[in-house]
Amino acid sequence: MTFYLILIGVTAGIVGGMAGLGGGLIIVPMLLWAGFSQYEAQGTSTATLLFPIGIMAAYNYYKAGQVNWHYALIIALTFVVGSFLGSKMALHTDPKVLQKLFGAILLLVAVKLLSGS
Repeated sequence: MTFYLILIGVTAGIVGGMAGLGGGLIIVPMLLWAGFSQYEAQGTSTATLLFPIGIMAAYNYYKAGQVNWHYALIIALTFVVGSFLGSKMALHTDPKVLQKLFGAILLLVAVKLLSGS
């Protein structure tokens, strides 16, 4: 299991750094495949991202002049509130519904990106 967890971390880091995706987009499905419950996958992913949430990738983008710190701060501060509310709501939602919602969001984003609009 340790090797699989290392694989998850490296994969999420690479994809997150390359595409600017949230690590949870990679971490949650991989934890589900490892047998975690929906709640446990979401909780573990969230705990994983507390500190390292792209610090090195953000540093590289900053060095290249590609970070708007004003907007990042606004988003980060409101993300704290949103993530608190979202986790409360998730813990009161059936895990099967959460899994379908997660899949639907992934599908919607994929269609939007692939259509180029």
